[in-house]
Amino acid sequence: MSFPTPTRRAFATASALLMTAGLLAGGATAANAAAPAAAPATAPDLGAGDRARPGHPIADVLEPGVELWVNPDSTTLEAAETLEGQAAADAALLGSYPSATWINGGTPNEAKRDVKRAVATAHAANEVPVFVAYNVPFRDCAQYSAGGATSLDEYTAWIDGVAKGIGNKRAVVILEPDGLGIIPWYTSVDGVAEWCRPAEADQATAAAERFAMLNHAVDVLAALPATNVYLDGTHGGWLNVGDISDRLLKAGVERADGFFLNASNYHFTSNLVSYGTWISSCLALMTEAGATAADCPNQYWNGGPSNGWNGVALDSYGVWSADATEPSLNTAGIDERYASALAAAGIEPEARFVVDTSRNGTGPWDASDSGLAVPEDWCNPPARGLGERPTTDTGSALVDALLWIKVPGESDGKCFRGTGGPLDPIRGIEDPAAGQWFPEQARELIELAVPPIAVD
Repeated sequence: MSFPTPTRRAFATASALLMTAGLLAGGATAANAAAPAAAPATAPDLGAGDRARPGHPIADVLEPGVELWVNPDSTTLEAAETLEGQAAADAALLGSYPSATWINGGTPNEAKRDVKRAVATAHAANEVPVFVAYNVPFRDCAQYSAGGATSLDEYTAWIDGVAKGIGNKRAVVILEPDGLGIIPWYTSVDGVAEWCRPAEADQATAAAERFAMLNHAVDVLAALPATNVYLDGTHGGWLNVGDISDRLLKAGVERADGFFLNASNYHFTSNLVSYGTWISSCLALMTEAGATAADCPNQYWNGGPSNGWNGVALDSYGVWSADATEPSLNTAGIDERYASALAAAGIEPEARFVVDTSRNGTGPWDASDSGLAVPEDWCNPPARGLGERPTTDTGSALVDALLWIKVPGESDGKCFRGTGGPLDPIRGIEDPAAGQWFPEQARELIELAVPPIAVD
């Protein structure tokens, strides 16, 4: 397997690394039920030089202590210039933190120009820029962030332009949010037909072309000497661990630096670290031990030795842990199963990941009492807060960075929530279009930040 080897000091034990998961819905197989509970193995202390992907001339683009780029021309600071009073102060405050720069269209030459200017400015500041490449055909499947290139050839030319703009400078690329979570005309490894079925897409080739585009992008970006590239790993309230692991492998994750989680979403950081660690473990088992996606424990059934194999689905609206007294928040059984499987195979999880913490301070919105048939709980949910500030000092061997991938304060879209609009029925106002500044949400994010954000 060719995953870059992690070199940050690993957690003290494998159980600390393997924080959460659950078996595929339906219960444990006989083999799973018979698996012994292995004692957590101490993770190795890995040297700093081991972490680099072949071709990287430096140990790691996101090594601890690296300063992330604060874009002086960010869309957040642009918004601050057009606002007044508290709204302007809020935007200026949020713009003082590093957040991602989204490259979401234009010609290949325009993409190259914009990226080149940005990396030059970041390089002069001795900071690492984070770019979001967001231009895949049928992105967001014609929802609030619809758009993108119109063909495989158009997309590959565009991503080539992005790569040329980066050149030999340090950069991080978040490759296509929802690019693996929403695939047109796709049937998952579990046999589930994807809901995204655009009439204008060729149902015979659309899914294969998506994987071809992502593989090309991984190869072009990974070939750069100082660029980290991460693929879409969705989040713990969405695809099960085996399903997303299968998609990641099809998209070329073994040649990338890893995957990203929670882009533009609201899930708790600790839950995401658990989910990401399970994905990394599943990838190791699939690529080195002959496991299938169905063999990987996942968040929708948490049975294991410690709970007598009496499992339930984990609840994304609470914080998961191995010692939680609430069964739907307890991860101990799953942690034991991964530790046992990894120990039996003599392998360790290696695929690394980054987490979007821009808006997850209070976790996801539980819309069960909203009275809405289609609450769109991911779209400008009320009463959310900023999460942890962006940093490369994560304390985790597998977590490269906590990032603000979504620009906090920018709208998710005009959230109609199953109504005819134009008002957001939860907020009672018309939400800005996707990517536009949303003063009311920005104020909420600051007021409810976890941890609290310093305000002058």
